[in-house]
Amino acid sequence: MNHSISLQPRHVQAAVFSPRLQHAVRLLQMSAQEYAQALRETADLNPFLEVEDPPAADAEGLAGSAFERITAAPASGAQHLSHDDSLDFMQRVALPESLHAHLHGQLGVLRLSQREAAFAAALVEALDDDGYLRISLAELGAALGEHSAEAELRIALKRVQALDPAGVAARSVQECIGLQLDAIADAGMRQLARRIVERHIDLLASGDVARLSSATEASPADVARAVAAIRQLNPRPGWQHGDAATRVVMPDVTVKKVRGAWKTSLNASAMPRVSVNTAYVELFEQHRKQAGAALKDCLEHARWAVGNAVQRASTILGVARAIVARQTMFLEHGPLAMKPLGLREIADEVGVHPSTISRSVHNKYMATPCGVFELQHFFSRGLTHATGGASAPVALQELIRELISVERPAAPLSDVDLARQLTQQGFCIARRTVTKYRQGMNIDPVERRRVQGERRAAA
Repeated sequence: MNHSISLQPRHVQAAVFSPRLQHAVRLLQMSAQEYAQALRETADLNPFLEVEDPPAADAEGLAGSAFERITAAPASGAQHLSHDDSLDFMQRVALPESLHAHLHGQLGVLRLSQREAAFAAALVEALDDDGYLRISLAELGAALGEHSAEAELRIALKRVQALDPAGVAARSVQECIGLQLDAIADAGMRQLARRIVERHIDLLASGDVARLSSATEASPADVARAVAAIRQLNPRPGWQHGDAATRVVMPDVTVKKVRGAWKTSLNASAMPRVSVNTAYVELFEQHRKQAGAALKDCLEHARWAVGNAVQRASTILGVARAIVARQTMFLEHGPLAMKPLGLREIADEVGVHPSTISRSVHNKYMATPCGVFELQHFFSRGLTHATGGASAPVALQELIRELISVERPAAPLSDVDLARQLTQQGFCIARRTVTKYRQGMNIDPVERRRVQGERRAAA
């Protein structure tokens, strides 16, 4: 058989991106901080480009127009951009959330009376950065003007101590470690570790395995394993949500209700002022013939950078507004009302390619009355209902959290039970999906919740 290779011309249509367009795509994908830094680095090398950070916010709010902060010389026909100059600098958001916010969020899904919720919230606010309660319940009651409420505060303390992270709201290191012992899977090892923590904390601190073995009548090998398991626990649970583990982000857009309607605006304090230095431009024009090509390229790039800043802000705002228009029920009623949403739906609304939407929502944040969320948070594929509708995974996660929050402590719901209840409510969801959602919310499995319920009942 003869095989011959021949070359024949073919016409193939393919998208070709210019270096400038590729640069614009990279800028669109950057976070607010990364974008500002990129502008500053460009300005260091370009005499025509000026970048000025927004003035520090104060209690009166941030003065000046966000549009003026983006550019002092907008391109002809540039769209005016709605802005919010009232975002206080304290609304810069640290991720992950603070310990107090994390605990308040968990309390918010519990069915508590107003008085019970108030006592639990007061306990959360009394915790220090390590996650400890350093004042007595009597002192807290006196501070609240409830001198006879110590019994109610004791119940509230148990509720807070049952929240994530394990060990929170302890009044001593001993109690903190004791609250975390359920994490030890082996029952025998867990019992030995509990005996060591409750009765021999001093020997544990000194690491004296021989004396611990004698005191507990356990073999040195078992004691060594128990001590090793205890040392894996966290004596400062609050640090999981403290400053050492945070990175600060600045919301790109803000959403708030104004006269009954949701208003989406650019966050002025996230946007540096970008402009072309007019004095240098005039000097360049006067000596254009003597100026080299490099200066001409600098001026052209400075003007492009200003126009790109406007375009970038306009795209982010357009995407955010389209998201808000489709997730109004989430803003009104919380996670249970989140709707499924795809990139193409927003792309069709804004008039861009879905890949542009993907880049626009990456590392961009929206401040809402419900909290601060990355724009990606609002996109998800829907899980179908038996009736033909669909719900966003966030809504299903919140429903699972709600079902677990009202379960009987003595008979908590397994993932199979949860899937069955959701199916009875019309949701088509598998047990493995329930497990994935529960684990994603850091909710303990059924056996661990059962042990915790038994401990609370015994207390």
